[in-house]
Amino acid sequence: MFDIGFSELLLIALVALVVLGPERLPGAVRTASLWIGRLKRSFSAIKAEVEREIGADEIRRQLHNEQILELEREMKAMQQSVSSLVEPEPSTPSANTNNSASASPDKNPQP
Repeated sequence: MFDIGFSELLLIALVALVVLGPERLPGAVRTASLWIGRLKRSFSAIKAEVEREIGADEIRRQLHNEQILELEREMKAMQQSVSSLVEPEPSTPSANTNNSASASPDKNPQP
C-alpha cells in the first residue's frame, strides 16, 4: 500500500527505540498494532457497506429498467388495440354497394 521496504521498517524501529527507549517500546508497538487493526476493520466494514450499497443500487436500477420495458410493451399493445378500433377496416358491405350500383343497370334492363 505505502510501498515500504524492510530497510525503511528497520530505520523506523531504530528511531522508535531511540526516542521511546527500551522500556516503553513494547507498549507503543502493542498500542500501534491495536490502532492499525481497528483502522483495517473500519475500512473493511466501510468497503463492504459501500459494495453492498452499490450492489443494491444496481439491483434497483435493473428492476426499474425492467419495469420501464414492461410498461413500454403494455403501451405498444394498447396502442395497437386502440388503432385497430379507431381505423376502419375494409368492410365487405361497402364493396358490395359499389358492385350492386354498377351491376343493377346490367341486371335490370330498362324497357
